[in-house]
Amino acid sequence: MAVNHFTGHIPSSLSNASGLLDIQFQVNNLHGKIPRNLGTLQNLSLLFLFGNQLVAKEADDWSFLAALTNCSKLRALHISNNNLSGVLPSSISKLSTDIMILVFSHNQISGSLPSNMGNLKNLIALAMDSNLLRGNIPASLGNINALHKLDMSDNNFSDQIPPSLGNISQLNWLSLKGNILSGSIPTHLGNCKNLQYLELSYNQLTGPIPMEILSLSSLSQLLDVSHNALQGFLPSEIGNMINVNSLDVSENRLHGEIPDNIGECVVLVNLNMSGNFFDGVIPKSLANLKGLQFLDLSSNNLSGYVPEYLQIFHSLQFLNLSFNDLEGEVPLGGVFANMSAFSLIGNRKICGGIHELHLPPCPSTQPHGKKHKAAILSVIISVASGVLGLTMILFFMVLYRTRKTRMRRPSMATMRIEHVRVSYAELVTATDGFSSANLIGVGSFGSVYKGIMDWDDIKVVAVKILNLQQQGASRSFIAECEAMRSIRHRNLVKIITACSSVDFRGNDFKALVLEFMENGSLERWLHPEVNEQCPMRNLNLEQRVSIAIDVASALDYLHHHSPVPIVHCDLKPSNILLDGDMTARVSDFGLAKFLFESTNSFSISTSLAAIKGSVGYIAPEYGLGSQVSTRGDVYSYGILLLEIFTGKRPTDATFNESLDLHRFVEMAFPTQIMNIVDPQLIREDYEIINGIQQRCAKQHRIQECLISVMSIGLQCSNKLPKERMHTREIVKKMTAAREILGGV
Repeated sequence: MAVNHFTGHIPSSLSNASGLLDIQFQVNNLHGKIPRNLGTLQNLSLLFLFGNQLVAKEADDWSFLAALTNCSKLRALHISNNNLSGVLPSSISKLSTDIMILVFSHNQISGSLPSNMGNLKNLIALAMDSNLLRGNIPASLGNINALHKLDMSDNNFSDQIPPSLGNISQLNWLSLKGNILSGSIPTHLGNCKNLQYLELSYNQLTGPIPMEILSLSSLSQLLDVSHNALQGFLPSEIGNMINVNSLDVSENRLHGEIPDNIGECVVLVNLNMSGNFFDGVIPKSLANLKGLQFLDLSSNNLSGYVPEYLQIFHSLQFLNLSFNDLEGEVPLGGVFANMSAFSLIGNRKICGGIHELHLPPCPSTQPHGKKHKAAILSVIISVASGVLGLTMILFFMVLYRTRKTRMRRPSMATMRIEHVRVSYAELVTATDGFSSANLIGVGSFGSVYKGIMDWDDIKVVAVKILNLQQQGASRSFIAECEAMRSIRHRNLVKIITACSSVDFRGNDFKALVLEFMENGSLERWLHPEVNEQCPMRNLNLEQRVSIAIDVASALDYLHHHSPVPIVHCDLKPSNILLDGDMTARVSDFGLAKFLFESTNSFSISTSLAAIKGSVGYIAPEYGLGSQVSTRGDVYSYGILLLEIFTGKRPTDATFNESLDLHRFVEMAFPTQIMNIVDPQLIREDYEIINGIQQRCAKQHRIQECLISVMSIGLQCSNKLPKERMHTREIVKKMTAAREILGGV
């Protein structure tokens, strides 16, 4: 009966069906307690109740677990994603010794795990992640030789990692992240020769990274020991991890040079070594890692030159070398040609690079001849000067003709650097006299038209005409030009050029020419007008999650990675545009504010009168006179996120003084989330597919993803600014939410 909309309690009379082997009630809306008398089903082998609203608070509510110890044939018990709380009873360790799957994840279970958990010697998978469990991780788990997956992440486990876990010869997946574990990483884990995934991040671990761990050639998916207090050198044994896909040692206290052997990890896709004390030069052996997509060596003490070989890494999507002591010329090709794909801030001795970096030109250094070679050089120069002179004359003749040809119609690459001029007359022609047929949208300070330009690389543009009669329009024009002239990111709409002139009547005229986004605004997709002359459009779950990630990435760049921190101040669906690939781009920087890096205050007025935005998205503290901050944008993002997945505007007519969008979602979270999501979303992603197991797995992932996303939206739209999430954490958690969908 899995994956339906059943409500009510699990009937206790179910125990009368004494021949039952499997019970699958997962992913419904069942509530109440789990019946104790299920323990009378002597033949029960599988009990799946995950993804409901089942509760347990008092000790008596957990009596079902003790009753299930009578089910000697029980092989699988999966009760994750419910409302189970209270103290975990010790009877969990007395379940059938033949049980193979035990999953209690994503509840609010407290207490500790019994020390004799090792009695469940046939367990293949044990997952207790995302609860409130504390105390020690039982050393007896090391007795479960059949265990393949052990997940104790995101709890409050303390003390040391038991070395006995190294005795689990079949273990291939171990996650202990997000606890308060201390001490060193046990070298015994190096005995797990089948280990493919090891995650120990966000703890309080100290000491070195054991060479025994780095010698595990079986580690193919992940080694993550980030955000601890690990110290010492990075052992050269790291070169033994020839199959690892992702390696993260960031935010520790590691020092010394990066081992040259790291170049032997040839299948690495993600490498993060940021936030340590590594010194010396970036090893040449990194040139072997041609499959890298993400490389972060920031916030270390690295010196030497920026490696030129990185520009031939065709898969590299993001490179962060910021806050080191690098010097010399910045390469121009590959990842270095895209301003939004790399960061080099905090390196004071670098020069050159693409124009957008605004770095000083590199000094031209000519080798000086020594005195005893002066005569020879003089003869050589005299002989060569005639030939060279003739060559230079021919060269400049060709160059002149080439430049003259190119100047007739510059490419868009040249336009972006030199800010090509465009006249009022050209914009009139491009938009067919600002025809209503070309009108794309109307905003606070003007209108946007579709335009056709006679340019080589770009034909279709968006022309934003400022209504200078509207108070603040001129300031908006200046603010947007200032904001956009120095920032580049794949999730920001680019300004191609601007026009500040007069119209045919002599009136002032100001316009921006921007990239044309063929899929329009997010507003039109979420809230299509009834009389729109276009087919019904809908965004599926994966598209909505990807759009939310795009917007979060843009905010993270603006707040923390742009040359000067920028607060957008008007984040809402109509200012999120979608390109042909449905990639989201943040637009409209007319209300943007700049932050001084030194004082964290603003370079322009932030009085209450100057603060503007859109009703429903404005952070509540602004109404109390607080200064504009990046946390205000995070609040707007939180509201935007809730709107994307509920389909409700924050100004919906159903809301009033006692009920707003945040409260609306909060009241349903997490058990009733499926009842408040956008009906179009459910219709799109809950289609009938063959096979009950496949269908329940799909819908479970959908529900888990939505719960994760709504949790992020609620945290971001918290009334207290200090309680809101950091944009970096938003990107990380939204990406994790997308990964939940997996095979959906």
